[in-house]
This record gives sequence, structure tokens and C-alpha cells, in this order.
Amino acid sequence: MNRYSRDQMAARVAQDIQDGACVNLGIGLPTLVANHLPKDREIILHTENGLLGMGPAPAPGAEDPDLINASKQPVTELPGASFFHHADSFAMMRGGHLDCCVLGAFQVSVDGDLANWHTGAPDAIPAVGGAMDLALGAKSVYVMMEHLTKGGDSKIVSQCSYPVTALRCVSRIYTDLAVLEVTPQGLRAVDIVDGLSLPELARLSGVAISG
Repeated sequence: MNRYSRDQMAARVAQDIQDGACVNLGIGLPTLVANHLPKDREIILHTENGLLGMGPAPAPGAEDPDLINASKQPVTELPGASFFHHADSFAMMRGGHLDCCVLGAFQVSVDGDLANWHTGAPDAIPAVGGAMDLALGAKSVYVMMEHLTKGGDSKIVSQCSYPVTALRCVSRIYTDLAVLEVTPQGLRAVDIVDGLSLPELARLSGVAISG
């Protein structure tokens, strides 16, 4: 089965971020979006650990150990970047000052419910971070994740079985198989990887998806 690569997924997310947007990138796959932002748009990246104006990943050997994102990955700063207290960063997130956030997920429901901080397993380590603040505070919430678990189960579900981060918050889902829009009528496929039909996508997902 064909799949979008991680960089293709990141580039597709970046394509949908509007000029002038202030955006937070969550840990994991979403951090790759910083390397694919369109050069003809001014998009300001925010990190929950206190940086506004984050740039792409540094070149090998040019890493600054004191300049990292919330994933503890080395990043760069763009001209005009600013640094501030962690509490101020969360005030930006909770106050509705972010246009968009891109988050990873364990599950997303057809209604846009998000589960991305705990699988509920007894030995799992909870990792809520700022996910709840971002999911409720950002004007738009995009999810970037692999479509299936390692066991072949769909991460897109009719109803989340994992602890929920926020209800009805996700507007778009970007996976290695498709780009899906969450609508009041259900999920709608915006893009599908070459060689995969809409009925096959719906079968793999286990939920109804319109074209």
C-alpha cells in the first residue's frame, strides 16, 4: 500500500496554514511542519516552552543546546523572535491567541474528539503537556498522525476509547493515507494517497468517509 512519507505529510499540513497565522506545533510528527512552511507566507511559530518566532531545524553541527522546542529538539530563531516565561506562553494558548495548532494523536473520533495524552494502559506514561490548553485555545486544531496503529487498527474511530483530551476540537486530520476534514455531516476526504480508493480508505478506517 502506498503511503505519504512523513515529510509529505508535513508539507501538506504546511500548505493549509494561512499567511499571517500564529501556530503551535506539538511534539512528535508535527515538529516536521516547521521545515516545510511556504517561503511566500509569514507564519509565526509558537512553542509552549516560551518562544515566538521559531525557525526550522538547524543544520547539523549548528545546534544550540539552549535553543529547543517543547519536544527538546534543537531549533532556530527567526529575526524578531521573542522569549518569555512558560506561564506567559500558556496564557497565549489559553487566551485564544493562536490561529492554529498541529497535534499528534492516539485517536480522533468522527466528531473531532481528540485523545492524545494517555492510552489508558496501566503501564503507560501520561503525557498531557499543553495539549488540553492548545486543543481548547487554538482557533483551528489539525491532527497529524499515522492512520493505523502498529497492530493495524485505525486511529480514526467512531468514539474514542482512550481518555479524551478535548471534545469536538479537531477540524482536519492528516495521515499517511489521507487528509480528512471533520464536518457536521461526518468525515470528508480531501486527499487520498495514490492507489487507494475511497471505499478502501473507509474500510481501513472502520468509519464512514464521504468524498
